[in-house]
Amino acid sequence: MGELEPMTYAFPVVPRYAEVDQQGVVFNGHYLTWFDEAFTGFLDHAGMSYPDLIAAGVDVMVVHSELDYRGSVRWRDDARVEVVCERQGTTSFTLGFSVYRSADEVAVTGRNVYVVVVKDEATGAWSKAPGIPEKLAAALSGA
Repeated sequence: MGELEPMTYAFPVVPRYAEVDQQGVVFNGHYLTWFDEAFTGFLDHAGMSYPDLIAAGVDVMVVHSELDYRGSVRWRDDARVEVVCERQGTTSFTLGFSVYRSADEVAVTGRNVYVVVVKDEATGAWSKAPGIPEKLAAALSGA
């Protein structure tokens, strides 16, 4: 039996006027917001909603982000953000993102590294979880 193909999820985005800067393109900071929204959609698509994650007593924190620009996304482009899990470690995972400004033109690529965390109810402090919960690991792998 071979390895599972990574699941890819596409999150549709229509850039709003407020997301466009004076150069007429989507302001760079909005891509990270789109990545966050696409991650939530990715979890939903994989059968684990973000509220389910929280109910399981864990959360995730972004510890690294990167963006690379190949082109521009403009107001009202029919864009989408494709998400794929690139790597799963013991306590962290990496999601790759591709922002398409048309059916086949990639404008921006990026990745986020997430660490799974748990909250100490007594102190309210967050710390690294001992591992990725099974249900989240299965969702990330598309199992």
